[in-house]
Amino acid sequence: MNKIIKDQLKKLKPSATLQINEECNRLKKIGKKIYKFGFGQSPFPVPDSVILALRNNANKNMYLPMQGLEELRATIAKDLNKNNNNQFESEDIIVGPGTKELMFLTQIAFDGDILLPAPSWVSYEPQAFIAKNKVHWIKTSSNTNWFPTGKQIEDKIKNIKYKNLLLIINSPNNPSGTVCKNLKEIAAIAKKYNLVILSDEIYSKLTFDKNYLSISNFYPERTIVSTGLSKWCGAGGWRLGFFGIPKELNELKKSLKILCSESFSSVSAPVQYAAIEAYKGNHSEYLNRVIKILSFTGDYVYKNLKSNVINIAKPEGGFYIFPEFTNAKFSTSSEMCKDILNKTGVALLPGSDFGLENDQMVARLSYTDFDGAIFLKNTLGSNKLDNEDIKKNAPNIVDGIAALKEWSNSL
Repeated sequence: MNKIIKDQLKKLKPSATLQINEECNRLKKIGKKIYKFGFGQSPFPVPDSVILALRNNANKNMYLPMQGLEELRATIAKDLNKNNNNQFESEDIIVGPGTKELMFLTQIAFDGDILLPAPSWVSYEPQAFIAKNKVHWIKTSSNTNWFPTGKQIEDKIKNIKYKNLLLIINSPNNPSGTVCKNLKEIAAIAKKYNLVILSDEIYSKLTFDKNYLSISNFYPERTIVSTGLSKWCGAGGWRLGFFGIPKELNELKKSLKILCSESFSSVSAPVQYAAIEAYKGNHSEYLNRVIKILSFTGDYVYKNLKSNVINIAKPEGGFYIFPEFTNAKFSTSSEMCKDILNKTGVALLPGSDFGLENDQMVARLSYTDFDGAIFLKNTLGSNKLDNEDIKKNAPNIVDGIAALKEWSNSL
């Protein structure tokens, strides 16, 4: 039989985050109690006014401009300009079916190598692999909040012959839940070596201290800002993300537009019209309540897991935490996570899926296994949350964390 799949692609496996979600659903169907801490998805409903905008525009059935609806791009540019030092205009924005697709097309267009901090989101490296871009990992640790120092980046660059480099920074971070504190230092190195930075800011509106800072404040000329609806707006399934691309990178933008036109054509028209309301409307009350719940839940997980054998950095945004089980004796973190799932029903993703060494006993935990609509409803008007709110509205968090702690103590 003739070969029909390229050898390179045979080495790929399904995205770890999507795979763990399907595995959890399979186990639940056969009656096993599962704590879905492996899949990172907002548990909250889309704001009512945004849903109404989608309904009111459901009759929009024509193809929109490939780059995105003009009014939406102008609204997005205005929103982005609140957090960065680059005065984006509508022409600088490209709307895509989620930022994942735009990142993939960027990797295809980019003629150079990729700098990735370890840990990094599970899809950055496979996308580089498909695009035939070489990846250079920069190892980090909890001591540096899971972000690289400027010196680490510069040392890595000095050992790379081909200097056309794209550095991906994700803050708040998936998988660690931490926020990058040394953006100015990283930006200085990027400027020195003329790097392109892809700043993945998909969790930016879920920063717990509400004082998000983009690296584009320090290096606006070659920083692509990437974000979208999926996390802050609870609209992952709507598939709308966007890039803000500075004018100095117009050549890359032109190439990206061509790739967009030859792949997805344009994003769903009703969703784009609804997104105008998402970025133009005032959703501060919704966001404040969502952040209150996420930050309290993250703190609950942190306090109840942290021990003399479990090292964790306190989460600062998004909905992840990255525990290290120092007393776990397994050959790989993947083997450890399988043992945890089989013995406790707690589904985690191994640190190796995020670029860490196989023998680092670290895993990503997403503390979103609850009904966000119910949690929001039951805590309406609450100035301060307490453990009783968690027990009532997020029982799987309470029971799953207790089971995970008991597993660790039994080792």
